[in-house]
Amino acid sequence: MALYGGPVTLPALADLLAGMRVVALPMRVPFRGLVVREAALLHGPAGWGEFAPFVEYRTSEAARWLSSAVDSAWRPWPEPVRALVPVNATVPAVPAPRVREVLARFPGCTTVKVKVAEPGQVRQDDLDRVAAVRDVVGDTGRIRVDANGAWRVEEAADALELLAASDLEYAEQPCASVEELRALRLLLARRGVDVPVAADESIRKAEDPMRVRDLEAADLVVVKVAPLGGVRRAMEVVEECGLPAVVSSAVDTSVGIAAGVALAAGLPTLPYACGLATVALLDGDVASPSLLPQDGHLAAGRVDADPALLERYAAPPERARWWGRRLADSYTVLAEGART
Repeated sequence: MALYGGPVTLPALADLLAGMRVVALPMRVPFRGLVVREAALLHGPAGWGEFAPFVEYRTSEAARWLSSAVDSAWRPWPEPVRALVPVNATVPAVPAPRVREVLARFPGCTTVKVKVAEPGQVRQDDLDRVAAVRDVVGDTGRIRVDANGAWRVEEAADALELLAASDLEYAEQPCASVEELRALRLLLARRGVDVPVAADESIRKAEDPMRVRDLEAADLVVVKVAPLGGVRRAMEVVEECGLPAVVSSAVDTSVGIAAGVALAAGLPTLPYACGLATVALLDGDVASPSLLPQDGHLAAGRVDADPALLERYAAPPERARWWGRRLADSYTVLAEGART
């Protein structure tokens, strides 16, 4: 395994809490059920880091996000091999008539990720949304769908057989478990449905992300810096998997997105556009200018949080205290792990 720098020394908890800034950013459209995205930002000798695990995540998961934030703020990122990273547009589970409006926020992006299998919607909603995207991007644009593990195997195969008419680049986490992803790949092959399968949650939320590789459960992997514990650890996961990788984000601020771009910029090969343009889904940010795509690309480099924006979007005191408790709980997990 290649080494991308030794472990960073965990700063004192009191220092992390003293410098933590918590923001609450409104969403332009609901995404993953969110209408406001909260994030805790940390500042260290290398710059800014972001701690923003979704509120439903367990402490054991959230601890990896804290590790990533500390990694970003306390040591330099690996040297990039490319200055620009191609990115995709993201279309939430909006009605088909709103697709053109959403895509207008992603200038120059020729690849689009479309959310499907939204609770409360039906398959025709997915078909209409994807068809509307194809109408906007034309024959040469690339479309990928993301079900966030919502389908069962047969259900996924039926849906993807219909969605394949829109010429999908791949389907991201169509089923929840690694075993289901493997079964789906086999079923799609038997049906002659040419839709590659990408593993996302099966990588970033798994205790052993290599099971995707070992069970041949996916054609490619989607990796995110924060859930994997930082840029270097994510690089190691990609190397160990040996599968093509797409770097994605978790509705981060520009600070968090910059870490994702650092990963994508440092990978030896980058065959797919990356899901790192999600700042466009926010109706606010912590950096000025925001890290938004230009001609379908994001530039590699550090992003500084703007003090005025940190103040403008500061979370209410009770939410800041909640994030402080969450950071402390996650810190305990990391400190105990460092002692074992």
